[in-house]
Amino acid sequence: MRILVTNCNTTEAMTKEIEAGARAAASPGTEILARTPSWGPESAEGWLDSFLSAAAVLDLLDGLDEPFDALVMAGFGEHGREGARELLDVPVVDITEAAAHLACLLGRRYGVVTTLDRTCGLIEDSLHAAGVARNCVGVLGAGLGVLELSDERRTESALLTAGRRARDAGAEVLVLGCAGMTGLDRRISAMLDIPVIDGVAAAVRLAESLVALGLKTSRAGSYARPLPKTRLWPRNSSPTCDGHDRK
Repeated sequence: MRILVTNCNTTEAMTKEIEAGARAAASPGTEILARTPSWGPESAEGWLDSFLSAAAVLDLLDGLDEPFDALVMAGFGEHGREGARELLDVPVVDITEAAAHLACLLGRRYGVVTTLDRTCGLIEDSLHAAGVARNCVGVLGAGLGVLELSDERRTESALLTAGRRARDAGAEVLVLGCAGMTGLDRRISAMLDIPVIDGVAAAVRLAESLVALGLKTSRAGSYARPLPKTRLWPRNSSPTCDGHDRK
C-alpha cells in the first residue's frame, strides 16, 4: 500500500517532519510518499495562505504521474480537500477531519489547540464542513507561528497552556491542530491525562483502513468528477482539458 502525504506549505523541513510522523504511524508494509508543493506560502496562517496552499496542492496532485492508493492532506484547517476528492480516484483523508472523527470516538467533547489565533476561524469552518463541529468545545491558539514549532520546548509549554484551557472548558479529548505538532501527542497526553490526537497519525491509519476495505470517494453528487474543460495550472501554464481521475 502506498499513501501520498502532501504538506500544505513549501517548507521542506516541515515536509520531512510530517513524513517521519506518517511513517511512524503507518502499518508494516505501508509506503509513505511525502511531497511538497513547488509554489505557495512557506507557512499557512490565514485565509490568503490557505487558498494559495489549496491551489498549490491541487496543482501538485494534477501533475503527479506516480501511483498511490490514498492521499493524506497534512494541512490543519486548510482548504482543498473537496477539490482533491473530485480530482482523485483514491480515498482522500484530511488531517483535520480525521483527528476530529477519532476524537469523537474517545470522548463526548473535544478541543483543538493550534498555532495562532488568526487560524482558529479556518479550523472552525473546516470542522463545520466536515460535520464534526458540534462536539468541539473550542479551537484555541497557542501563540506560536507554524515556523516557530521547531522550538520543541517552547512548543510543548505553549500546547500545555492551551490544552489546559481546552480541558477546563470541558474537552475530554485534545486534538493537535497543526501538522507541525506531529509527534507531541503522547507527551502532552501524559501531562494532561486525557487522550491527545495527532492528525497526521490519525489520517494515515484511516487512509489505510479505507484502502483495506476497498472504499473510494462516492461519485454520486457532491464529489462527481470534474467537468471536462481547459484549466491552466501555474505549474507550467500548459492547459489540461480532461476530467479524468488521477491516481
